[in-house]
Amino acid sequence: MQHGLPEQAIEPTVSRTGANKLGYRAVKRAFDLTATAMAVIVLSPLFLILSVIVYLGDPGAVIYGQERIGKNGKPFKMWKFRSMYRNADQMIDQLSEEQKRQYHTEFKIDNDPRITPVGNFLRKTSLDELPQLFNVLAGEMSLVGPRPLLKSEIQQYYADSADVLLSVKPGVTGYWQAYARNNATYQSGHRQQMEMTYIRQASIWLDCKILMKTVVAVLRRDGAK
Repeated sequence: MQHGLPEQAIEPTVSRTGANKLGYRAVKRAFDLTATAMAVIVLSPLFLILSVIVYLGDPGAVIYGQERIGKNGKPFKMWKFRSMYRNADQMIDQLSEEQKRQYHTEFKIDNDPRITPVGNFLRKTSLDELPQLFNVLAGEMSLVGPRPLLKSEIQQYYADSADVLLSVKPGVTGYWQAYARNNATYQSGHRQQMEMTYIRQASIWLDCKILMKTVVAVLRRDGAK
């Protein structure tokens, strides 16, 4: 499957990447603030509805934060609607050996028994990601950028390019989410290649295309799991 990538990925240096041009960063931040503020206002009824649905599905906190690594290596709490049972940590023993192997390689599991029925719907529709709009308003994330990762994921998959990855803010959506979805994996190196391509070629026009492509992909549930 082709995704408009160069045949050979070129490792960019931080100083010459499109994502680090001063003018681009200023316009991008202004766009992030304006678009996100409008989205939060328009989607506020949906936030309320989803909060009620999550609580009714499994009473407890409806939003949870997980530590991710942001720009310049700074940790932050990334917010999501809770999609797992409250006692998910105690359900590890219910996982098969194959599921445990998948978790340690992909950091996600097919048919994960720890996910609630409501959570399964939220994940397939990407609605669980909506609280990250508040991360954007706080300046911790951007609407478009590399996926925010755990420290262990960066160490495992970006050992030689972590400085480039962390030179920009992570995004609510990004290049591989829009153009490849789950067809791009860390094991193949495709996700890493697409993240580096985005950082090198970043522009407001590309960001707009990624946002539009993401909306279409989510509505069509392309590659949803």
